[in-house]
Amino acid sequence: MPNSNAKFHCNHRGGQEAGRRELVSRSLQSAQHCLEDQDFGTAYAHYLLVLNLAPELKTSVKETFQFTLFKWAEELDSLARIQDLFNCYEQALELYPNDEVICNSMGEHLFRMGFRDEAAGYFHKAVKLNPDFADAKENFYRVANWLVERWHFIMLNDTKRNLTYLKAIENAVRSGCKSVLDIGTGTGILSMFAKKAGASFVYACELSKTMYELARDVVAANNMESEIKLLHLKSLDIEIPKHIPERVSLVVTETVDAGLFGEGIVESLIHAWEHLLLQPKPKNQDVSTGDYGRVIPASATIFGMAVECKEIRRHHRVEMQEVAGVCLSNSVQFFSPTYASAGSEETVEPYTTEKLSRIPGGYIPLTEPCQVMTVDFNNLQELKSLAARKPWKLSLPVTERGILDAVVVWFVLQLDDEHALSTSPSEETCWEQAVYPVQGLLDYSVKTGDTVVMEVCCQDCYLKIQKISSLTSECGMDFSDRDDTLSLGNEAELCNALAGLQTTSKQDGNAQVCVLESTEIALLNNVLYHECFKAAMGKVLLALNPNKDLQSMDVDGHGSRVNLQESQNKSSLDAAPDPLYILDVSEGFSILPVIAGKLGPVRAYSSIEKEQHQAALNVIAEANHFPKETLEFWLSHLEDENVVLQRPKSDKLWSIIILDVIETSGLIQQEVMEKAAISRCLLHSGGKIFPQYVLVYGMLVESESLLLESAVQGTEPTLGFNIAPFINQFKVPVRVYLDLSTLPCLPLSKPAELLRLDLMNPLLNSSSREVKVQICKSGQVTAIPFWYHIHLDEDHSLNTSDESSHWKQAAVVLDEPIQVQVGDELVLDVQHHKSNISITVKR
Repeated sequence: MPNSNAKFHCNHRGGQEAGRRELVSRSLQSAQHCLEDQDFGTAYAHYLLVLNLAPELKTSVKETFQFTLFKWAEELDSLARIQDLFNCYEQALELYPNDEVICNSMGEHLFRMGFRDEAAGYFHKAVKLNPDFADAKENFYRVANWLVERWHFIMLNDTKRNLTYLKAIENAVRSGCKSVLDIGTGTGILSMFAKKAGASFVYACELSKTMYELARDVVAANNMESEIKLLHLKSLDIEIPKHIPERVSLVVTETVDAGLFGEGIVESLIHAWEHLLLQPKPKNQDVSTGDYGRVIPASATIFGMAVECKEIRRHHRVEMQEVAGVCLSNSVQFFSPTYASAGSEETVEPYTTEKLSRIPGGYIPLTEPCQVMTVDFNNLQELKSLAARKPWKLSLPVTERGILDAVVVWFVLQLDDEHALSTSPSEETCWEQAVYPVQGLLDYSVKTGDTVVMEVCCQDCYLKIQKISSLTSECGMDFSDRDDTLSLGNEAELCNALAGLQTTSKQDGNAQVCVLESTEIALLNNVLYHECFKAAMGKVLLALNPNKDLQSMDVDGHGSRVNLQESQNKSSLDAAPDPLYILDVSEGFSILPVIAGKLGPVRAYSSIEKEQHQAALNVIAEANHFPKETLEFWLSHLEDENVVLQRPKSDKLWSIIILDVIETSGLIQQEVMEKAAISRCLLHSGGKIFPQYVLVYGMLVESESLLLESAVQGTEPTLGFNIAPFINQFKVPVRVYLDLSTLPCLPLSKPAELLRLDLMNPLLNSSSREVKVQICKSGQVTAIPFWYHIHLDEDHSLNTSDESSHWKQAAVVLDEPIQVQVGDELVLDVQHHKSNISITVKR
């Protein structure tokens, strides 16, 4: 029977196919049952089996598979089964390699776990797969700010800086330095300068994976991939001959921050001199440069001066003793992290940074600029002695009466004998200055003839300026160049000096110390913010409890604490109504629950997390004579801290829920509308969400500064090298942390309302809107700055662009400038998705 074998195989294949279909069908049914039982792990396993057995079902089960994957991943994440989580995503991406939703979700998990480089790769892939995928775009923009810091764009657009480095490198190579190591290469521009100058061997190292890959692309695009060896390494890990064949004659680097040492230049150059560089050229000897090692920059001189600056002050010192009727107890001392770093065992950056030429309100120099120190990067022993050097005293004579707010520091980077770069606030530079805020004094006022004294040291890779204080002219002491002790003529002189010294100890040595972020301190200093909340909360509570005594509610700030206590005691004796419940879920340190506690019989809940902050808030509550039950910490009541928005008690609802709507960066908080939807379900009749609605305002401007800070502008600033297309992949359409009051720009239109976000009435919301804007001045539209009017109710609102606001502003930067004339009308297409506002311009 010639066909019997064929028939058998055909029947066998038919039987296999029927078995496969049966198994697939049963697995799909099992997966569905598991989903109904919320057994996501087993459901995921069933779907994996189905998709491997029946690839033809990929399209039909895709959405359900995604849902199952994401739910199972959340569960694995909560159980800290990280490897299993990533295995699941790898399996899913094998099945759906071009699925933007799975790529984006994988990126979100990686980012939360700190793998930013890897997360960026998945976000970038998701955006490439679907350029209109809003979630992936927003995620990529956020991670791009971490991976490629914005100063890269500003520096690459700084033609003067680039040209000065090029000339210094050309001088070194022409004088005999033929082998070059570029430490912290970034985009590779200094390495390409060295190759262009004629160096025979160029090596470059970069620790960041993203920047290393970017440099590799840039070098290849400029046809130098075979001439520049790129190393994905920290310079401290480079070994000879494993990574480079022999010692080099020149190290070039710009691993300096606003405080000079903060990026580890001292440590990396000590290692380079000991292991990677040829020996330095002996002084006063006429020998070939190529036989010896050198560094660009060759040296640096650091300068400093004391300044008065209201903007710095309001971000680092709490100036108010009373806010909206709440006494900020002397038993609490507030400091910003820069002050706390002085006595901290952790490595904390001891300064903040500001571009003083653009700081709101400006600044007043109180002293002349003074040389703080110099450092020779070509002297190994000097570099090694920096960290071991004992702190030294520095004194600055006061030349202008004012308030001592900060010591500001900048430097001159001497690249070689001919070429230097200054980061002075009086220079046109891409650099910011390092700011050491003054905190903890009894009196900050100084006058001509006084002396500002401080202690200087180099520690933990930072220049530290601490123990800043003022010495009155009456005692006439000079702290300059003293090492450890003060040599005073007699005991009377010592007593007189100590009396004149404004020491860093406050009145109460037992005070509760509370370290706040600078934005939290600026919020505490925002009087209008707290007064508006007080009045708006008072209106709601009065409406909900109309028989309440207005005086004890203290809506206008005139009620007495005694009346408050008497009222609360009386209400406890009578058949008093239940207290009204108020929940504050705004981020960071907030005294709004304490303000609410002054408005009558309420139970105010704070969502503050840090124990130190909770202790400080308790001290303030006690100072304002609150019964203990008036203020509680909400997170301690929750079984699951991830579900913050829920009822105060099973049978109670909230009277007021305070949400954080705007980030201090100028963006809308993520998922704020989702939080508002949940909050509306948790309010009893007459209850309110604060704010009730937010209006977004914007205007059209011409601003070259925003262009330079957002993207590299062609090849001209980078001296002909092709860098822009590669680094501009990481540009983001929205610039944040802007101060519109000092932004160099030309307004081309009047402010216009762009969007409404209504937290109480979702029917008034729209995720997109077209807005017509009239041009009132001719020019080029390059950006659209935007800000918010935050309406607590119809009578009380806050403008985030106000001078006293703790919020910054943001701006959408256009890809291409638009030429306009007076009388033109542009149509703006405004879209809101999660925290992202996108604005496109139509003619």
